Amino acid sequence: MPDHVPGPSRRLRGWSAPVLGVLVRPSLWPTALVIVAGLVPRRWWARRPWLPVPDRGWVEFRMVTAFGPEAPAPSVRDTVGYLRWAKAWPRVARR
Repeated sequence: MPDHVPGPSRRLRGWSAPVLGVLVRPSLWPTALVIVAGLVPRRWWARRPWLPVPDRGWVEFRMVTAFGPEAPAPSVRDTVGYLRWAKAWPRVARR
């Protein structure tokens, strides 16, 4: 694994603040669910790990292209800002 990609535990810790930031804003829950559902790969049940999670490589690529190689996860401000934008522009959020 390249040096700039944080380990799994560091990645998970980095996502706790943005997730909690969304949890305390119930008005963003429907938008967040639509976004997360859009990340689930088709036929996820046919491939390991048999969970509806996005491909790790794709997520890492998106995070590096959005925030640079040193940022392990988006901030609460980034996450909430994106969800507010997606809520205002629902066609964009629903792919």
